[in-house]
Amino acid sequence: MRRLLAAARLALAAALAAGAAGTARAGDVVLVVHGGAGAPARGELTAEREQAIRADLEQALRAGHAVLARGGPAVEAVAAAVVVLEDSPLFNAGRGAALNAEGRAELDAAIMEGHTQRAGAVAAVHRTRNPVRLARAVMEGSGHVMLVGDGAETFGRGVGIEMVDPAWFITEERLRDLEQARADGRTTHRDLPARARFGTVGAVARDRDGHLAAATSTGGLTNKRWGRVGDSPIIGAGTWADARCGVSATGSGEYFIRAGAARDVGARMRYRGEGVGRAAREALEAVEALGGDGGLIALDARGNVAMPFNSEGMYRGTITRTGDVRTAIWRDEDGRR
Repeated sequence: MRRLLAAARLALAAALAAGAAGTARAGDVVLVVHGGAGAPARGELTAEREQAIRADLEQALRAGHAVLARGGPAVEAVAAAVVVLEDSPLFNAGRGAALNAEGRAELDAAIMEGHTQRAGAVAAVHRTRNPVRLARAVMEGSGHVMLVGDGAETFGRGVGIEMVDPAWFITEERLRDLEQARADGRTTHRDLPARARFGTVGAVARDRDGHLAAATSTGGLTNKRWGRVGDSPIIGAGTWADARCGVSATGSGEYFIRAGAARDVGARMRYRGEGVGRAAREALEAVEALGGDGGLIALDARGNVAMPFNSEGMYRGTITRTGDVRTAIWRDEDGRR
């Protein structure tokens, strides 16, 4: 019964997401963003915070859309969108990221370009203001796919990536989350409330040439063991792009890693001929079957969007070729400004 109810919830979320952006025409551009699954119930989110979250989602959408509108590539657009969300203290990425057991922000990010299959990722960085920019630099100039910790930041300094004092990432809100997690002895995914587990940000885009890209950035879990890495920077787990789809995930990372969730969407489309909506929904069901929760955004080469999730809500939004912005938080929304 639980599986049937979960499938029904995912189907509803996917259907609502499909209504937010239809099939694009040749040359049309599409951008989709998320600010993490695990949104609180309506009554638990103040009107002021909801407005601020929607405003930052819209700012991210417009930043990415500006790149696409001038003919820029999808990979540049997703990076531009994610930078906005990393700089916002409202999400678990960049400034405002969850703090680890040492009281530090330990940041992960990844980016992938679909038609070339190029990818870059960083994990466990502490000083990089915008980890997605460092991930892109890794993709374009390192000769590697993933760099971690001090080595990643040594590379970043060498190519001009902005570094900041680690204190820049810390907010009063995240300090309170950490103090509460410590007091309660919470250290694992199952122990933590949704607010302290989720908030990862991501973007997927289709450019004028029909090329796709995806990017994801996160601070991980509150009170996580130092050195813990979740799904976001792992290509194929939390981030994926190929010629058929771009995917960015958010949720309980250990389960998304084991399910290979992001690449699973592309594999279902390639080998089973599934549309992006069904592929995304079933990939998330595979995560849930392992015990995980969360959501993902996915975009296919024709501009079809899927945004399934199995949590209370997921911060998300889309922008079309004409600049029409839609944002949504809860399951019964089809997206609105």
